[in-house]
Amino acid sequence: MKKTISDIDVAGARVLMRVDFNVPIDSNGKIGDDRRIVMALESIRAVIDRGGRLILMSHLGRPKGAPDPAYSLRPVAERLSHLIERPVGFADDCVGDEAAKKVATLKDGEVLLLENLRFHAAENLIDKAAKRGEEPNTNERNTIDAFATTLASYADIYCNNAFGTCHREHVSMYDVPKRMPVGKRVVGHLVERELKFLGDALAEPQRPFYAILGGAKVSDKIGVIQNLLPKVDGILIGGAMAYTFHKARGVNVGASLCEDDKLDLARDLMQQAGGKIQLPGDSVCAQKLEAGVETKTCKGDIDDGWMGLDIGPASIADYAETLADAKTVVWNGPMGVFETQPFDRGTLAVAEALAKATENGATTIIGGGDSAAAVEKAGLSSKMTHISTGGGASLEFLEGKPFETIAILDDA
Repeated sequence: MKKTISDIDVAGARVLMRVDFNVPIDSNGKIGDDRRIVMALESIRAVIDRGGRLILMSHLGRPKGAPDPAYSLRPVAERLSHLIERPVGFADDCVGDEAAKKVATLKDGEVLLLENLRFHAAENLIDKAAKRGEEPNTNERNTIDAFATTLASYADIYCNNAFGTCHREHVSMYDVPKRMPVGKRVVGHLVERELKFLGDALAEPQRPFYAILGGAKVSDKIGVIQNLLPKVDGILIGGAMAYTFHKARGVNVGASLCEDDKLDLARDLMQQAGGKIQLPGDSVCAQKLEAGVETKTCKGDIDDGWMGLDIGPASIADYAETLADAKTVVWNGPMGVFETQPFDRGTLAVAEALAKATENGATTIIGGGDSAAAVEKAGLSSKMTHISTGGGASLEFLEGKPFETIAILDDA
């Protein structure tokens, strides 16, 4: 268990909080979905309501390591000001003279949002080096150190409240807290909840415990399946990844998306599962992916030229029956191409089954990303126990990967 922002005295102190304000903003500066901002409010108020001086830092989008007005966080500062009903200062850079001056003049209970961290290439140089299969070179390391030292100098306390980027050792997530004093490195309430629900589900689940895994590729879920198999009572498979499993069983999948180079892997996973993997018995199929096209339900084999785009009605009924007595459920990945009707029915039906399971006392955990979007589309967000704010982060957590960005923070 990690020390939280509420466990530490913030009165009169400067608190540097890493948040995830990576929200959709259109060309007119209008925020399309402010859920990530709203989810951070509890921790923000835990600082300013107790007299702390709050400095917020975040990334937004994928700018090319240089300022780009399309990725400015200024609209976020305006939205946050409305939500907390008090002014939110804004610095046009996250480092430099202006940022330092605004940090220095903050008063108790005030908030300052720094401009996009990714306007500086230093923020994710470690990731870039890792993709090359190397450690950062000397020049990169010097750039990283200078950036981290400047950000760390702004505050007395560091708070990680950005679960969505906890699986990435970016400077603001890893190098900055390393430079903060022991005892002054905490998690925010958003990260605290993520660790509680995801951690408890894996460590001490109430049973029956089911995982629902969807999406396009088996290869994206290999680690999750292997890590969950010893822990769960069953894994319900949906999405295009189901057709790789079906083809590995000798079923004709027609023109469905399938990873032919992963058939042996799929066979191995099914053998390891010992019957724990539940595959859809039927599919809603079409000859092309478009709204309004002719569809048919295929049981077993899929005709040549047709592709499976969603789980079928019999599979929906089977999955609902399996989930009816669940006590813990983790869901990551849609059951079909839910962005296009009518191939959203399977995903929406699973969301409804989970809402009923929650009403019956189950703990239902939605693993962010497309699964969270589907629950939102179904209007059932409030019916779930927990919706993760990080799709990639929750996926890696379910794989059992360690998060060094959390490990370096103070234990309670």
